[in-house]
Amino acid sequence: MTREVPFVRITTADAVTTLELDSPHNRNALSTRLMAELAKGLADAAADPAVRAVVLGHTGKVFCAGADLSEATGADPTVGPRGLVDLQRAIVDCPKPVIAVVDGHVRAGGLGLLGAADLVIAGPASTFAFTEVRLGLAPAVISLPLRPLLEPRAASRYYLTGETFQAAEAARIGLVTEAAEDPQTVLKTVLDAIRLGSPQGLAESKRLVTADKVASFERDGEERVAQSARLFGSEEAQQGMRAFLERRPAPWAQ
Repeated sequence: MTREVPFVRITTADAVTTLELDSPHNRNALSTRLMAELAKGLADAAADPAVRAVVLGHTGKVFCAGADLSEATGADPTVGPRGLVDLQRAIVDCPKPVIAVVDGHVRAGGLGLLGAADLVIAGPASTFAFTEVRLGLAPAVISLPLRPLLEPRAASRYYLTGETFQAAEAARIGLVTEAAEDPQTVLKTVLDAIRLGSPQGLAESKRLVTADKVASFERDGEERVAQSARLFGSEEAQQGMRAFLERRPAPWAQ
């Protein structure tokens, strides 16, 4: 029997668990399977007393392309949004610091993973875009961790235009912690510092810095899931997603 190749590579060394997105066939899109594997890796790291931090990385030129639109056109529009809410909350609630290291493209739902992470280091190949507006959608559930972080005027611009921006701008608006020419060197510095912290100190300090994100999930979580499900199930979004999958302009694009 052939063993299924995982969509998330999981390794643990030197008190750090690394979860590496590795689903090249769909550019690391947030399929049901990828989200399940990522959630399992997070849970195992959270439960392991030897692990002090979690690194979220990627293979290839794309960190995450967002929702898996081949699944998003299915019968139940709540499945994807609910799964992404649960995954983001798992990152926020993990008692270990979660550091995302990005050196590739991040789109739509992938930005929610960055918002949920405690620290984000972005390399020179990184680009970012809230592309939902061009598909008849909105960045609904990813706003739960992101809106407490983002500079308000920048959120307005990039939510409404879907424009692509680079790592330096992502740092300016609060999406990433640091834009780095050599992200692995910065990561080493951060991890060396984290290893000096006590498990209790790290967990309790994380509770302080994630308080606004937790409040956002508890206050608006159900409303954002309902909004996302309504949009994914709409005829306009169905047209936009079909156009995207067929590599043609959406009917409203001018």
